Amino acid sequence: MAAVYDLEARIHNGEDKLIRRLRQNFEVALDVAKRPPQFSRSPEASVLVLVRQTETPSVILTVRSSQLNAHGGEVALPGGKRDLTDQSLEAVALRETEEELGISRESIELLGPLPGLVSKHGLWVTPFVGLAPADAVIAPCEREVAAVFEVPLTWFLTDPRSATERLERQGVVQMAPVYEYEGYRIWGLTALILLDFINLALT
Repeated sequence: MAAVYDLEARIHNGEDKLIRRLRQNFEVALDVAKRPPQFSRSPEASVLVLVRQTETPSVILTVRSSQLNAHGGEVALPGGKRDLTDQSLEAVALRETEEELGISRESIELLGPLPGLVSKHGLWVTPFVGLAPADAVIAPCEREVAAVFEVPLTWFLTDPRSATERLERQGVVQMAPVYEYEGYRIWGLTALILLDFINLALT
């Protein structure tokens, strides 16, 4: 019994208010827009907003290897394109997270999806939100990941954007925040997804 993760005890200690809010919000269907008709034939990808369940819950982010052809050196969420062998977009997010971060897909509690977005390369990207245990060990794939860092959820709740930029992708215009956290620049699609995460899941 001692090894059982006692979520209720931690909630009573006030340590998991954000995690509890996340769970409650995903117990009902979030208002997730369906894919627009113009992107119905676009190739698919998915990413995972992975939250570590610590006393100060945090989002796990990566810096992509500069050796990668797409988005090299940029801050990103774990994820990637859907393969023929992937049974679902949820499976894509979990597989890619395991490959990039070394966190077992079986240890991740998947809560649900966020609204999809189109990437600058024309991919239709569906984000998912998941919870990782506090003691999850990260073993990044050096071929794909140059660095891994974590940002407290409470930091995002203060809307700490350093700028707002206009993004136009496949004819879709959006205003995206730019975040600067301990020397890391979080922008573009990743910033848009995190903004949706905060607005839809944590408010």
